[in-house]
Amino acid sequence: MRNILFSAILLTVLVSCKDKKSSDDKIMMDSSGNINNVSVVLDNELWDGSIGDAIRSVLAAPIYGLPQDEPLFSISQIPPGVFSGFVTKNRTILKVEINKEPGMKISDNVYAQPQKVIVISGKSRQEIIDIINNNASKIVDTFRKEELAERMRQMNKSPHNYKTIQEKLGLTIQFPSAYRIAKSNDNFFWIRKEITTGTTNLLLFTVPYDYIKRNDSLVNQIIKIRDSVAKEYLRGRQDGEIKANGEKIESFMTTENMYTPFVHETIINNKPTIETKGLWDLKADFMGGPFINYAIEDKINKRWVVVEGFAFAPSVEKRDYMLELEAIIRTVKID
Repeated sequence: MRNILFSAILLTVLVSCKDKKSSDDKIMMDSSGNINNVSVVLDNELWDGSIGDAIRSVLAAPIYGLPQDEPLFSISQIPPGVFSGFVTKNRTILKVEINKEPGMKISDNVYAQPQKVIVISGKSRQEIIDIINNNASKIVDTFRKEELAERMRQMNKSPHNYKTIQEKLGLTIQFPSAYRIAKSNDNFFWIRKEITTGTTNLLLFTVPYDYIKRNDSLVNQIIKIRDSVAKEYLRGRQDGEIKANGEKIESFMTTENMYTPFVHETIINNKPTIETKGLWDLKADFMGGPFINYAIEDKINKRWVVVEGFAFAPSVEKRDYMLELEAIIRTVKID
């Protein structure tokens, strides 16, 4: 009788523990979706009206620093009635709920992982529009950080194994093994990857601490530095050739002066950083594209670490290429 009672108690405990474990350890499916694609869960009527316009003005705003207009995100609108199953697994989701208390809630891993879900609610259309407009920067920043993190996760599956970058520049940077070192010396690295229509590129170098002074025009200083380095190391295909009139061709990368670069202060590796976006072109040639330049203030070593990404991809969209380059640059760790 004692053995039967003990067995019954043990069985009850085991079943109880199993049930608790099942409820605690919810298995989350992996999220899916293309980079820079946001699912918007919203009724068709609202999507075609003023709420849809407000969402598009935020999520599909043109990106500054590209040679042609491209939206911040591609948008897939999904009516609430069909928002179930596989379609809930997108990595970034914006849900709109009308006739509810006003507010905005940001949640992680609601239907899959990794995932960011933003829910905006309001009792009227205008209330929802106001919440969208008042939180535009936060919405964009939330989704962009998620996409940068996802691109980093993808790239970490096949990391490079170059040791010379750390040995010569005193820093580490993570990029996929598909990139190769195209040119280097003791203080400069040009790293590139072949893509279907061109190349994506990274430049890494350092300059003395007094080369950039915050009390002067930052954009002029950054452009002067990048143009000087580009002229020395990034020469065009026709560089050195002789024209019919006997004149020698000079071809090198330079900053496009018809397009005003965008300058912004940010943080990389917990260090103050100057971010510059603009367009480049190749003097005496027909090549150009976008660039993103980060000058990282390294006070300890009395220098600036400059890391730039630029793309050459004629006739195709460049948004996702530039996101990849930014994701790579943000992995920089200075020794």
